[in-house]
Amino acid sequence: MAITMTEAAAERVKTFLANRGKGVGLRLGVKTSGCSGMAYVIEFADVIDDDDEIFEGYGVKVIVDKKSLVYLDGTELDFAREGLNEGFQFNNPNVKDACGCGESFNI
Repeated sequence: MAITMTEAAAERVKTFLANRGKGVGLRLGVKTSGCSGMAYVIEFADVIDDDDEIFEGYGVKVIVDKKSLVYLDGTELDFAREGLNEGFQFNNPNVKDACGCGESFNI
């Protein structure tokens, strides 16, 4: 089981953590939400829990709880800019379907 991140995503996370002034990494997860069933959760992590899995790329820790890892296994986190829009993108090979707005998915 693994979560990876592109260099662009790692650099963006490093910038956010530096501006924030604290944090051990980025926490990824999923929650029940949206019209397709599940939505990604992304937040800064200040602590690592005993049941967390830790993946590291380009000097950034990605922290995932074991329940979410089942849905996120194999995911690559990217950061992209398209015109005036920018944000993190989840390249998740487990997704079977996503809603039209891109906010939720199902497996």
